[in-house]
Amino acid sequence: MKALKTRAGEMKFPIFLPDGTRGIVRSVDSDDLTDCGVESIVVNTLHLSTKPGLSTVQGAGGIHKFMNFKRPVISDSGGFQVYSLITESGAGTIHKDGFTYRLENEREKSILTPEKCIKYQFKIGSDIMYCLDYCTHPVAARETQKESVELTVKWAKRCKKEFEEQLKIRKLGEEGRPLLFAVVQGGNEPTLRKACAEALLEIGFDGFGFGGWPIDDDGKLLDMVGYVADLIGENFPKHALGIGKPENLVKAWEAGYEIFDCVIPTRDARHKRLYVFKNFAGINTRDDLKEGFYRNIYMQDDIHIKDFGAIEEGCDCFTCRNYSRSYLHHLFKIGDTLAGRLATIHNLRFYTRLTDKLRAWR
Repeated sequence: MKALKTRAGEMKFPIFLPDGTRGIVRSVDSDDLTDCGVESIVVNTLHLSTKPGLSTVQGAGGIHKFMNFKRPVISDSGGFQVYSLITESGAGTIHKDGFTYRLENEREKSILTPEKCIKYQFKIGSDIMYCLDYCTHPVAARETQKESVELTVKWAKRCKKEFEEQLKIRKLGEEGRPLLFAVVQGGNEPTLRKACAEALLEIGFDGFGFGGWPIDDDGKLLDMVGYVADLIGENFPKHALGIGKPENLVKAWEAGYEIFDCVIPTRDARHKRLYVFKNFAGINTRDDLKEGFYRNIYMQDDIHIKDFGAIEEGCDCFTCRNYSRSYLHHLFKIGDTLAGRLATIHNLRFYTRLTDKLRAWR
C-alpha cells in the first residue's frame, strides 16, 4: 500500500509520526513540523482527557484547530498507558468491561470502556482512531496472553459498534468519517496472534496495529512483528506501534509496515543525542540501509565546542542550514530552551529524510 486517504488528507507511505501526546510535539510548533516534512502526528487519548480535558479540545473545534496542525492526526486508545499505570503502580484493575484506574493525585477512580474510548476520540476529532485493547508483556503467562486476545477482540466489537453509532449521531458520511484501526495482541504465541488477527479481520477495520512489545532485550525487532504483518496481508495499512529506532523502522518496513511512531527522536533530541547519516547521498538501494547507515553524536561532548560545521553536512533542515554544532553545544551548556527546539528539528528531519528514501523503493 502506497498511501491512505483520510479526511484530513492523504498519508503517503511509509510515514513516521512523532508523538504529540498532549497535543504538542515537545519543543516545536506546527510550522516547525511542516518545515521538517512531518505529515502526520499521533496524540494520546488518555493524556488529552486529563490535560487539557476533552471539553477544551472539542470546544476549540478539535485537535487540528487546537494545536494548529492541518494534517492527519492519529489518536491511540490510551489503553497502553492505563495498562502501564495498573501494572507499575497497582492503581487499578483490568476486567471484562475495560480498565478501572486512578491517576496520580486523583482521589476518584476512572473507568475506561470501549465505548468511552471511542466517544473520547470523536471529541478529540482525530482522523484515525484506535480500538481499546489489552496489552501484555511478552513474558506474561499464556493464560494472561489468551485473556488479552479474548478481551481485545470483544472490546474491538464494542468499539466498532460505538464507532458506527457516533457516525450516525454526527451524520458523518463516507467523505467525513474518520478511520478505525484495531490492535493485534497475542504476545509471542503464534497461535494466539493468528486467532486475534483472524477475529479482527472478520469484524472488519480500516487498518491494524502491532500490539505488545516489538523489540527484544537486545533492541532488535522480534520475528513476531513480521508474522503479524503476514497475517494481516497487503490490503490493509499496518501500524508498527512504538517502533522508532531507525534500523528497526527499516526492518519493520521491509516486513510490510507502513506507519511508524515513537518518542525516541524527540526525546533523544532533548537529551543532546542527535542522528546523522554516514552518507545520505550514497543511500540508493535497500542494501545501503543495513545496520550502520547512521551514527549518533552527543552535543555535550567537548569536541563540539569549536566545531563550526553543521550537525550533518548536506542536511537541509532549518538547524543545519543556520546553526553550527558549536552553537548548539553552547545552548545546551547554558540550558537555553532553544537547544531543544533546534535539536528536535534536526532529528525529525532525519526521520522524514529516511522515509523519503524508502518511498522511492516501494
